[in-house]
Amino acid sequence: MPALAAPVTDERSALREFLTCQQSAFFAVAYGLTDEQARATPSVSALSIGGLIKHVTGVQRSWMQRVAAAPNPPPADTRPREEIMREFQDQFVLSDNETLAGALDALRAQNAETLRVLEMADLDAAVPVPRDAPWFPTDVDAWSVRWVIHHLIAELSRHAGHADIIRETIDGATMYELIAGQEGWEPTAWLTPWQPTG
Repeated sequence: MPALAAPVTDERSALREFLTCQQSAFFAVAYGLTDEQARATPSVSALSIGGLIKHVTGVQRSWMQRVAAAPNPPPADTRPREEIMREFQDQFVLSDNETLAGALDALRAQNAETLRVLEMADLDAAVPVPRDAPWFPTDVDAWSVRWVIHHLIAELSRHAGHADIIRETIDGATMYELIAGQEGWEPTAWLTPWQPTG
């Protein structure tokens, strides 16, 4: 798991490496957590680490469906709006019948699919702007695949930051010490790898 993006040689490798770096952050921030801790909402926010993992899985899935369908929109979701909204809201909660391991497995699979689509996509292809949510602009008809990948990097970065704060609130662990613990780095004067205390 990279603490920093790997060196890049061209635009596509830059998109891939910076996206991979942000995808990996969620495995580090979840390292050593129990299911109960992954459901915890210890800050003023209603967000949990488990819920954020589910959300970034769903966000990537949705955008990659749009990229794969470009320049056409993806097939219409014909379910009742209430069901679609319920599913979207459920992305933010790791429910009692779900596990952190299951959420991480789903994220791992989606990360691989996102990178597969990125490798095959025409970065200049037009991706129609969705019209099904109020946060999408009405004065733009399409973005490029390039824009979508940059957006995903920003989205994952934002939520990885949310998860960092939640994790530090749970047990004081921070990102670099979590990566070091997960990867078995040797302790240094700068950094002590995180280890469970219990």
